[in-house]
Amino acid sequence: MILGVNVDHVATVRQARGGIEPDPVDAAMEAIEGGADGITVHLREDRRHIQDRDLEVLREKVSIELNLEMAATREMIGIALRVRPDMVTLVPEKRKELTTEGGLDLKKSEQKIKRAIERIQAEGIPVSLFINPSIRDVVVSKRLGAQMVEIHTGRYADAKGRRQDAEFERVRRAIEKGLEIGLLVNAGHGLNYSNVQRIASISGLRGLYIGHSIISRSIFVGIKEAVREMKELIKA
Repeated sequence: MILGVNVDHVATVRQARGGIEPDPVDAAMEAIEGGADGITVHLREDRRHIQDRDLEVLREKVSIELNLEMAATREMIGIALRVRPDMVTLVPEKRKELTTEGGLDLKKSEQKIKRAIERIQAEGIPVSLFINPSIRDVVVSKRLGAQMVEIHTGRYADAKGRRQDAEFERVRRAIEKGLEIGLLVNAGHGLNYSNVQRIASISGLRGLYIGHSIISRSIFVGIKEAVREMKELIKA
């Protein structure tokens, strides 16, 4: 199982002062030294954290999987085709949200997403869809032509007790359905050092994409150690 480390929050700290540090590129290099299998950045339309320059320099320096999270817009598709990340994950965006609040609304945006998938994958860049843990959304993702999905684990991460058990089952069933119909399946959002192992135990899961908890932990132990600790948990 791979671990993709999202370095957006390093850029968030930088943008708070409008300066040049901390540099998310430096953070990515530290994460790789710590054992990360991939680096993820979300280039948002409002550029609230990751900037175009960050993505371009990361493409030059990152030798492992570079995953670009982005909205399915003409601008972002153009950037993806120019920079050529190793994969693209299409995600929803809302201007006022603090972080991505849920999976793509496939019913509302089906044709838009289908066109984006076709255009990007025609250039040899695999596309993953960030979706809610819904059997229907998994099936629709396959029909739209995506090669991968990333199951949103936010509700599982936020829940407690029996409610968390129920949310875990939703995630597990969605992952199993994806594997059954031939998709590569990842998971992410809200996963941390306390709740990740249960998700990591699901058979067939390709990878976990984690950012906030690793960057938060790195304040105390450094990025390399924070990544090492997470890697140990998902291997256990």
